[in-house]
Amino acid sequence: MKIIKKKFDELTGKEIYKIGKIRGEVFVVEQNCPYLDFDDKDYNSIHLYYLDDNDEIVSYCRILGKGVSYPEISIGRVLTNKNYRGKGYSRKLLEEAIKIVKEEIKEESIRISAQNYLKEFYKSLGFVEISDIYLEDNIPHIEMKLEII
Repeated sequence: MKIIKKKFDELTGKEIYKIGKIRGEVFVVEQNCPYLDFDDKDYNSIHLYYLDDNDEIVSYCRILGKGVSYPEISIGRVLTNKNYRGKGYSRKLLEEAIKIVKEEIKEESIRISAQNYLKEFYKSLGFVEISDIYLEDNIPHIEMKLEII
């Protein structure tokens, strides 16, 4: 298992294809939610993901710069390949993303829009609820924030 961290302009065409494919599989097909995944925010993001020994994406997220989605840094499009769920890969990936925000980007807070059913998972990483539940693409979400110490 290896971790990859790249800005958009560093990604190869093959990497962009793999990212788009897994995001489509999870967010559009599995969740039965037709929406435009490529939203122009990828250009201003750091793409972070684990690859297995066959170069398939195991877990993925993007770190969005300040002002892209929120005034704060944000983490989004968090997913785990269905063949690897329940093994802690999203937790490891998010811990790495938080470390990057703290140590490399030198920011002190992260805001996310989390699917409501995952709020306990995000709370276990230190995020707190900062909004009421709202619908995004017909899926209940909640804004959460992490203050990095």
